Amino acid sequence: MYSINDTLQSIKRSPVGALVCNLLLVYILFTVTRIIFVCCNTALYSDHITAGYMLSMLAAGLRFDTTAILYLNCWMLLAFLLPLHVKERAGFYRVMRWIFVVVNFIGISANLCDCAYFPFTGRRTTWSVLQEFGGEGNMATILLHESVSYWYLFIVGAAMCWVLWKCFVSPDERWHERFKAKWRYYLAQAAALAVAAVLTLGGMRGGFTTAVRPITISNANQYVTHAVDAGIVLNTPFSIMRTMGKKAFVERDYMTMEEAAKVYSPVHMPADTAQFRPMNVVVLILESFGKQASARGFMPTIDSLAVKGRSFEYSYANGRKSIDGMPSVLASIPSFVEPFFLTPASLNDLSGLAGELSKNKGYTSAFFHGAENGSMGFQAFARSSGFQQYYGRTEYNQDPRYHGDDDFDGTWAIWDEEFLQYYCDKMSEMKQPFMTSVFTASSHSPYRMPDRYKGKFKEGPHPLYACISYSDQAVKRFFEKASKQPWFNNTIFVITADHATAADDPEYITDLGHYKVPVIFYVPSMPELSGSDSTRIVSQIDIMPTVLGLLGYDRSYVAFGQDALKSAPESTYAINYLPGSNWFQYLEGDWMLQFDGDQVVHAYRFKEDTLQKRDLCGKHPANVEKRMKSIIQQYMYRMNHNDMIIR
Repeated sequence: MYSINDTLQSIKRSPVGALVCNLLLVYILFTVTRIIFVCCNTALYSDHITAGYMLSMLAAGLRFDTTAILYLNCWMLLAFLLPLHVKERAGFYRVMRWIFVVVNFIGISANLCDCAYFPFTGRRTTWSVLQEFGGEGNMATILLHESVSYWYLFIVGAAMCWVLWKCFVSPDERWHERFKAKWRYYLAQAAALAVAAVLTLGGMRGGFTTAVRPITISNANQYVTHAVDAGIVLNTPFSIMRTMGKKAFVERDYMTMEEAAKVYSPVHMPADTAQFRPMNVVVLILESFGKQASARGFMPTIDSLAVKGRSFEYSYANGRKSIDGMPSVLASIPSFVEPFFLTPASLNDLSGLAGELSKNKGYTSAFFHGAENGSMGFQAFARSSGFQQYYGRTEYNQDPRYHGDDDFDGTWAIWDEEFLQYYCDKMSEMKQPFMTSVFTASSHSPYRMPDRYKGKFKEGPHPLYACISYSDQAVKRFFEKASKQPWFNNTIFVITADHATAADDPEYITDLGHYKVPVIFYVPSMPELSGSDSTRIVSQIDIMPTVLGLLGYDRSYVAFGQDALKSAPESTYAINYLPGSNWFQYLEGDWMLQFDGDQVVHAYRFKEDTLQKRDLCGKHPANVEKRMKSIIQQYMYRMNHNDMIIR
């Protein structure tokens, strides 16, 4: 008669049980290395980490450990669960033990190395760091010299290697004999493999739903209160894997840094006469609201706001994706080479609009996005750029005034109309002055709208356009409600899109047309700030400096944009990156330059040559090219050296 212990041993020695035991062992060792990491860097953490906060970061770290551990051990899933009788041979699991120890010891060793290396970089080691040192011929000597003072980590590593070997669990080689019929054995193994494959895929991505983008190192920011704490939540194998193949920011030396700063500087200094006015700031980032939809008449509300406020004929996005838009709009960071969220620079200290106003002027700040919390990495970036609160689908569902997931679109987020009403209600509860931003979601594939509106909005050349009309109406109802609130007349409203999309008119399918989006500054108490400006070039990165200019902000800050209302028209510019060709695209004055990082490859007078038919490469002004190079050079340097705030 079997005892409970015999039953547990039987489960443990099954292929599934052994697999789970071995993975749990690696989880435990990763957590131990995380604790050692904190102990080795107490000088960085001792002044602000409490026991409760530490436990929350250890728990959050499991999410990133899951991705790393599953990548390291996906081979074991196949080896243990494939229905092959070769596994019942003597010696098979002895080989598996060796592979298990070697593979996981590499991951653990990487974590231990960062216990020592982290203080020098302020971030977990990434692929770019390995590339940086890849050309060092005496790398072994350097490592040996630098590691002497961390001798104790070698002892810890050896101990963990022994634990991996000693605690490895091998399935019972005769486990298959428990099945009276062979088909039952194959069916059980195949079913276990299928379930494990699904769980592994979700674990590697960081979630299972369609709204979840595979987690990256920037997601660590949503669990921490200080940028340096992200190193605790992350692990080194994850950081290397997620940045592998990603192009690191390549620092350029087109000119000396002193000369570059004279040509252009991202450091904004306050005017001597600056007097701060504590007005509320509300930024609406509208999904896919490209300018072609306006030209086709699908966004009448936005068009009316463009007349009431200050809009611009030449206004552009700085990227092509949603994850490009948020850093550009809220932190004046254009997207170069890779989306900012996906680069190691996402862990840098940032000088965002919310951070400047919350930390230095006592603003209440909050970011709103009706999708699943953590979706697209927005929550992480919101926190790292200074937003104090985040309101997503979870918080919406907890509000008794609304209908919870009855208002969920079934794919991405809460319908825009309901969520924008919720957004207005929450702002009315906030202490003034406040700075908030909302990112809408309904004007997105699969291009659906609430059943009550089906057939109400005219169809366009693309199914997106009817959805834009629905979201445009949601914005109208938001402003109808907001205009009745006591905070309305003391508020600066900014309306823009995250990116353009679904274009078919020739003007909007050029390299420049792909970036045409509205940028509108609407201030009810400033009727003089109305009408369209056809003299200045404006992009998303100008929103932060322009808002701070309207407020009379009296502190220095870092931003790659300009004050769109005060800058001389001839000095305004826009810059973006063409991911298909890996070219920079720069606008200044009448000129548009396309630059491959080494030389200008195309040049157009874009205001008159809207379809880019007449290439004037070589005839463009030298000063325009020089300013572009200065911007790129300083961007790359500041991203690599965590130099995005005034210290």
